[in-house]
Amino acid sequence: MLPGRTPVTGPFLRSMRTADGVRLDADVWAPDALGRFPLLLMRQPYGRRIASTLVYAHSAWYAAQGYIVVVQDVRGTGSSEGDFRLFEAEEADGAAAVAWAADLPGSSGRVGVYGFSYQGNTQLLALAGGAALGALAPAMVGWELRTDWAWEGGAPLLAAGLGWGAQMGWLRAVHDGDHAAAAAFQAAARSPPLHEPGRAMPEVMRRHGDLSYYPAWLGTPSPDPYWAAIAPRARLSGHALNVPMLHVGGWYDQMLIGTLDCHAAACRGTAAQRLLIGPWTHQPWGRMVGAVDFGPSASSPVDAAQVAWFDRHLKDRDTDTGPALTLFDLGAHLWRGMSEWPSLSPKALYFGDGGRAAATTVDGTLDDEPGPAGADTIVHDPWRPAPSLGGHASQPGGVQDRRAVDDRADVACFTAAPLGAPLFLCGHVLAELWVEADQPSFDLSVVLSMIAPDGRVWNLTQGHRRASASGRAGVSLRATCATVPAGHALHVSVAGACFPAYPVNPGTGIPAYMARAEDERIITLRISHGGATASHVSLPVAI
Repeated sequence: MLPGRTPVTGPFLRSMRTADGVRLDADVWAPDALGRFPLLLMRQPYGRRIASTLVYAHSAWYAAQGYIVVVQDVRGTGSSEGDFRLFEAEEADGAAAVAWAADLPGSSGRVGVYGFSYQGNTQLLALAGGAALGALAPAMVGWELRTDWAWEGGAPLLAAGLGWGAQMGWLRAVHDGDHAAAAAFQAAARSPPLHEPGRAMPEVMRRHGDLSYYPAWLGTPSPDPYWAAIAPRARLSGHALNVPMLHVGGWYDQMLIGTLDCHAAACRGTAAQRLLIGPWTHQPWGRMVGAVDFGPSASSPVDAAQVAWFDRHLKDRDTDTGPALTLFDLGAHLWRGMSEWPSLSPKALYFGDGGRAAATTVDGTLDDEPGPAGADTIVHDPWRPAPSLGGHASQPGGVQDRRAVDDRADVACFTAAPLGAPLFLCGHVLAELWVEADQPSFDLSVVLSMIAPDGRVWNLTQGHRRASASGRAGVSLRATCATVPAGHALHVSVAGACFPAYPVNPGTGIPAYMARAEDERIITLRISHGGATASHVSLPVAI
């Protein structure tokens, strides 16, 4: 029992049957009090007793706030029956689970759903299946899935994809009693096979990939019926989305684009929507994000925000749910409440230098106007590719000091003069590069950072692009919200790789799932700037 809160009972095992006769098991926590209570449902594949406690308070805490809490193992996971197929059954099973939960003893019949990542997508797919929901709280979701979870800029996410692919394969192997496959996946998860000759398709996936989603995701880079069958964007196409939703994201979360796009789509409806984006990676949601301590206010406010949201929309309380946009400022280390996205006055900073931006970190410049025509050359060597560090797709992720990476001779660096006054950035960052490559295919990794007066280089946002032709190449960086302090300098890094966040591009155009280490070529990139080929970065300056 929690002081000042309703006493709680549970967990109790409760089971339901789907339309095709599959048993789905759930744990139920409930207030130990008379009356009827709204119900909060989480559907997840990782073992229901975990209940996403790596980012949320325990289910008992939510029950103590006056809710029946149900955490269900999705089909084919935990002790639930059936075959687990990534997202394929969540539409029908989710809608059935909501209807079943609404009729549990003590339920008021009003149901909300919460959860992050896979559990966030189960919410959206249940809605697509016709679930009668009073409120949702989707956190860190894949809206399009293909482009905001599995692939980025035409390149697959390697380290994150392999890691999660091994975990999901392990879960299915354990459930199905395939001990050999479970051991192989566990070994791959503990020591990621990132350096095998097969590169993006290691041996564990060649042998046991039928138990994991990973081969299908890697082998389907283009729009395809496969994606349309499981992506919330496609499944909710034509849906009015007139249900209150609290959207939660992180500036360094792999799925930030999905969260932003889901929120934008929901805002076209008539129901209340709220967006909360913290400084976090995918998990955990605390004050330490990578190498930076953002202070006590960065420790997750999500539990309190969700209870306020559900109190208003499931209990009809006049609860203050906060501003429509609540964004953490990465530079000022504080939360900003807004009624809408700020107006922007985009500012371009143009690359310039004396031709040695890759050879040294002090030659490249970022200027307000294009300078004389010039160029810098980067040589990408697949034997020692430029490493990933920080950001949304790396381990360690979040904010990291990039000085050692930027000091490499295969990373071109461009730096502006220190700011005379603070500069508030809020929105998407875009880079436009003019590139000439000596191979049919090449990668571009672009990172926007700020250099502190003491010389440390803190990454703000980044983007990746796999290109198939020389010429103008646009690279979309993730959205950010940061007040760059006076005395700090904006800084852009450009490399031909970001490994192992993304697989090394062999340079031949061969698909990632077919590429082998011996296929990889040295790639020379010539980045032009100034004159008619003025490579630059466009910043979302808020006004």
